[in-house]
Amino acid sequence: MSSAALPGLPPPRPIPLKDRSSIIFIEKGNVDVLDGAFVVVDKNGIRTHIPIGGLACLMLEPGARISHAAVALEARLALDEDARLKVVRKMYAMRFGEAPPERRSVDQLRGIEGVRVRKLYELIAGRHGVEWKRRDYDARDFGTGDIPNRCLSAATSCLYGLAEAAVLAAGYAPAIGFLHTGKPLSFVYDVADVFKFETVVPEAFRIAGQAAHGQLKESAEGAVRRACRDVFRKTALLGRLIPSIEEMLAAGEIVPPEAPPEAQGPAFPDPEPMGDAGHRG
Repeated sequence: MSSAALPGLPPPRPIPLKDRSSIIFIEKGNVDVLDGAFVVVDKNGIRTHIPIGGLACLMLEPGARISHAAVALEARLALDEDARLKVVRKMYAMRFGEAPPERRSVDQLRGIEGVRVRKLYELIAGRHGVEWKRRDYDARDFGTGDIPNRCLSAATSCLYGLAEAAVLAAGYAPAIGFLHTGKPLSFVYDVADVFKFETVVPEAFRIAGQAAHGQLKESAEGAVRRACRDVFRKTALLGRLIPSIEEMLAAGEIVPPEAPPEAQGPAFPDPEPMGDAGHRG
């Protein structure tokens, strides 16, 4: 029997990344697949279905448990110093809205960027009445940081989750970074930093300011996570991430490699492209 003769509706097409909900947080539950559905099971055995195909990122909080041509192109860009510098300069321009100084190395641009970032932290903190010292946190002990640092950590973790989802959806390697190097998520940090100060950092300091003035009725970290979810939607970040990644890497001016003759094609090719810039198909 041909597939055309099979009863029922055709299988659903994947939802483009830009059209998905940005992020869902799961705390104190077991994430599993039961009866063909993605679910969270709580201590009482109650199942909550998660529409995983409509999400960009699933964040697991404490108490939760969970049972390449593009890669070749990215590696070439990162290993070629001239191409790498072009990509870093493009990231700088996209982040700050202006071209970086000429005749600067990657290390020099990293230093210039660091100075600007520290100044931006001070300016945004002052705008929201937050006493700011410096970025200081212990990844192994979240509770040791002060409120502003804890808010920033919660906010950036949300952005990193979304950026990693976009990097993986676009088919790139999270570990092959340009400005950040040597970390499993170096490229994720590169991408997230481009959008950090227009999205999550102002929200983190806004919530920290409310906490400092006794205006919060919930935990600062929880308020930050919800604020990030809202700002992702407001800025249409999901729809912008993958095109922005392509724009960054295109600055390296390296032609993507052709697939080798022995490469195996997709088992189920899609005869019609999605026609959507936010989805690579």
